[in-house]
Amino acid sequence: MKNILVTGANRGIGLALCRQLKAQCQNVFAVCRSSSPELEQLGVQTISGIDVTDDDSLAKLNQQLGDTDIDILINNAGILANNVLGEIDYQSVMQQFAVNAIGPLKVTESLLSFLHPGSKVLIVTSRMGSMSDNDSGGQYGYRMSKAAVNMAGTSLAVDLKPKGIAVGLLHPGYVKTDMTGKQGFVDTTHSAKGLLARIEELNLDNTGAFWHADGEQLPW
Repeated sequence: MKNILVTGANRGIGLALCRQLKAQCQNVFAVCRSSSPELEQLGVQTISGIDVTDDDSLAKLNQQLGDTDIDILINNAGILANNVLGEIDYQSVMQQFAVNAIGPLKVTESLLSFLHPGSKVLIVTSRMGSMSDNDSGGQYGYRMSKAAVNMAGTSLAVDLKPKGIAVGLLHPGYVKTDMTGKQGFVDTTHSAKGLLARIEELNLDNTGAFWHADGEQLPW
C-alpha cells in the first residue's frame, strides 16, 4: 500500500484519481479547498481548506500529514479562464499563473521532507503549454501558465533526481469536466486510468518527460 496525495481532489480528474486509487487499496490523501459529497463517499483521508497558493494552507497541510511519508504526490489542482486577444482579463491570467504554475511548485517544495528515495512527483499539466503544438492561439493565461509549470517540472526533475525522486509531466487529454464545460473527447474515468498507467511507468530514467495520458510523448 502506497501513501498517495492528490490535490484538487474534490471533483473532475482529481476525484476520479482518488476513486481509482482507493479501488487499488492505496492510502489516499485527498487535498482540496472544499470537499464534496462524492469525495466524502469514497472513504479516503480528506484534507480540506487547502489553497495550493497559500503558505498558511500549506503549513496546515504539513501539520495534518504529521510524520507520513508520501510515495506519490499528484499536483492536479488547476483552473481555466478564457482569454481572447483584445479582451484579456489580466487578473485572471495572474490567477491562472498562481494556481497552475506556482501552486505545484509551492506544494512540492513544502512537502519535500515527506518525500523519500523512490517517491514520485506528478504535475497534471496540458499540451496547451507546448510551444510547438500551438496551432490555434488564444487561451493566453492557461497556455502561459501551463508552459511555466512545464519548466518548473523540468527543473524539479533535475533537482530531485539526485535524491532518487522522479518527476512526471502529464497531459490528461481533453476531458469532460466542469472546467471544460463538459466538453471533451474522454471522461474522467478514462483519463485517470491513463494517468495512473503513466505514473506506474515513471522512473529515474524517464524523469522529466512530458506525456499524454494515452502514452504518447508530447513535444515541448
